[in-house]
Amino acid sequence: MKKVLIISTSLRQNANSEILAKETEKGARDAGHQVEFVTLKDKEIKFCKGCLACQKLGKCVINDDANEITLKMKEADVIVWATPIYYYEMSGQMKTLIDRANSLFATGKNFSEVYVITTSADSSDGVVQTVLNGVNGWIACFSGLKLKGYLEGGGLENSNDVKNRADLLEQAYNMGRNI
Repeated sequence: MKKVLIISTSLRQNANSEILAKETEKGARDAGHQVEFVTLKDKEIKFCKGCLACQKLGKCVINDDANEITLKMKEADVIVWATPIYYYEMSGQMKTLIDRANSLFATGKNFSEVYVITTSADSSDGVVQTVLNGVNGWIACFSGLKLKGYLEGGGLENSNDVKNRADLLEQAYNMGRNI
């Protein structure tokens, strides 16, 4: 059994990326994993100041929701990021949280596996690549951390569009089952 943390970074109601994240959650639970689902909706996460105090304190000096989420990240075995693609990149909320989790360099981490779920209106091949480049840059900063898989959901222009895509829903579920 693994401790899986799924972080949904979309702020949109009925977000396609969050729907796929929920399917991944179902698959991981059905596989017997302990799963926690966190959404960044209604969370207050301020920008990193770059002060590096977190390296000495083991947590960020900014008192908002990022510290609690970072602690959850630290304790997880697996992290699943779910993000809409905006202008061919991860959501700003996701990048801000990654920056705010800088304390993990000083305190260590349990997680060794990362998965990524993306959704976008653009359905052309390779849209996910810029997001993966950013995530792989973060992964490269930790020893023993690997991108284990990703799901790219393209051609999803409106909220809930993914509910009509049985193929993507099944892939998300199976990704969770195979964690």
